[in-house]
Amino acid sequence: METFTTNDGSAVSSRWTGRSRGLRFGQVFEGTVVDVPRPGVIGIFVDIGLTVGGFVDVALLPDQGEDRPAEGTIAEFEIWWADSRQQIRLKPADSRYLRRDFADYGERFRPGWPSDVGRLPLRSGEAADCLGASQPALRSRDG
Repeated sequence: METFTTNDGSAVSSRWTGRSRGLRFGQVFEGTVVDVPRPGVIGIFVDIGLTVGGFVDVALLPDQGEDRPAEGTIAEFEIWWADSRQQIRLKPADSRYLRRDFADYGERFRPGWPSDVGRLPLRSGEAADCLGASQPALRSRDG
């Protein structure tokens, strides 16, 4: 498989590059939680029907373990971040599974989030088209 180097020096496979081009911040997918390796420590892995994995950081999940999605949970997730790593960072679109103080958290750690929604996560030289996988996005964040 062919690889190339991005502006930050990391290697990216041409397959990933060809797959994430259609992704946008805030794009919503229905996904299934497939792994909760260390509950409350690192986060959860989510299958959103693409050829790359989705991951929700524990910092975006509710504080209480019983409020977090368990393995097998089906819910909607938004693209929160994607870069040259072959993984998509997600945040729960369903407020039941999102930290209660998300607005404050977003202001502190991702203040540009509202203006990022709808934008490509990767610069054009690094972009990929993760769609072409088994499931299209359900809808944009705006509806």
